[in-house]
Amino acid sequence: MKTVAVVTDSHSSIHPQEAERLGIFMLPMPFFIDGQCYYEGTTLSRAQFFQALKSGAQVSTSQPTPAELTALWDRALAQYDEIVYIPISSGLSGSCERAMLLAREEPYRGRVFVVDNGRVSAPQHRSVLDALELARQGCSAAQIRDILDENRTRFQVYIAMDTLEFLKRGGRISGAAAAVGGLLNIKPVLQLTVGLLQTYKKCRGFTQAKKVTLEAMKQALESEFKAEYEAGDIYLLAASSAPEEVTAQWVEEIRAYFPGLDVLSDPLSLGVCCHIGPDALGIGCSCKVKVPGR
Repeated sequence: MKTVAVVTDSHSSIHPQEAERLGIFMLPMPFFIDGQCYYEGTTLSRAQFFQALKSGAQVSTSQPTPAELTALWDRALAQYDEIVYIPISSGLSGSCERAMLLAREEPYRGRVFVVDNGRVSAPQHRSVLDALELARQGCSAAQIRDILDENRTRFQVYIAMDTLEFLKRGGRISGAAAAVGGLLNIKPVLQLTVGLLQTYKKCRGFTQAKKVTLEAMKQALESEFKAEYEAGDIYLLAASSAPEEVTAQWVEEIRAYFPGLDVLSDPLSLGVCCHIGPDALGIGCSCKVKVPGR
């Protein structure tokens, strides 16, 4: 029997085909559209999701049931000795806390270890890849959980939004503020840190907003993440709710701005897209994790 299984949820932006290629287990997350439940990547495609958003449908995130989660754990434990489970941040969803409670019960106590390192979308994807590498190095599930938790602050994301409509729908800004922002061509830049998605800056025009994200990332690499940046221990991340051709162009802009750094590009998770809508572009970084003493 193999040793450590890596399990995550679809908020990680990992496509089901990639999950199969990586050898990980992934839980499809539920969404409600006009009162009907769909599951990301199985009964709900990105195209269907954005069509619903643009049509004005009522779209909201939800949590998997305990039975859905434990059924996936049971499947993983039939093949592996133990599990490291990397769900969406507890600061963004209650599903992480629910998983922690379930992991304390039999038959999962001492076999399932839940990571809460404040991440979603591309940073959560990066944590999954880090967990796989740590498992290859011989770390136990508990050690992987501890290493990822200890590195929870070592990432940053900035997202340029193209519309205020979905902040208005979610009650984050008023209708009047959205109307004025639209007239003034205001494009917010959001900042994702540990479990928090908040406004970083308001820009005039989307071109300026993209520029602000690149400059903010550069400043973060030269200050907060300076040691890792100079040591070559940084991963760059790109995230997008825009069409594929726009995303590809954005990735090229990032590579030109930060020559020599690899870029992991992901679609923004649908859970984030609920709040920011289509056509958003993001850039982020995550620091490489290391086994203590090695």
